[in-house]
Amino acid sequence: MQVHSILKSKGSDGVVTVKPGTLISDAAKILAEKRIGTVVISATGTDALGILSERDIVRQLAAHGAGCLIETVDTFMTKKLVTCTRSDQADDVLSKMTEGRFRHMPVIEDGEMVGLITIGDVVKARLSELAMEKSALEGMIMGH
Repeated sequence: MQVHSILKSKGSDGVVTVKPGTLISDAAKILAEKRIGTVVISATGTDALGILSERDIVRQLAAHGAGCLIETVDTFMTKKLVTCTRSDQADDVLSKMTEGRFRHMPVIEDGEMVGLITIGDVVKARLSELAMEKSALEGMIMGH
């Protein structure tokens, strides 16, 4: 299955972005309010300058205390993004996420962000694929 199929099945929630300079505390509020695990740092809404996750915030709280909440997202965001395209295979994306130990990956086409895929999205799609394969095999075995 390709990434574009997964994005299509997600609907049009869009990618939650924050601008560079946003306070960590404001980013944390957005994560909590929207019940999401990450925000993409973007000046335009379509560029991906970095990514900040709940885990990033928790690590900074543990290392620096509550004072880190008045820092900006630029300070703690992951700048070296691992991205994919719509035509990438879900299994390849899942491998990259597993090896890199991260759960969110921006989907980039022609330099613009067109979506965000999570490890949960990929696992759900893969389970759906496996269920269809199982059903097809059972049908072949039963002679249907």
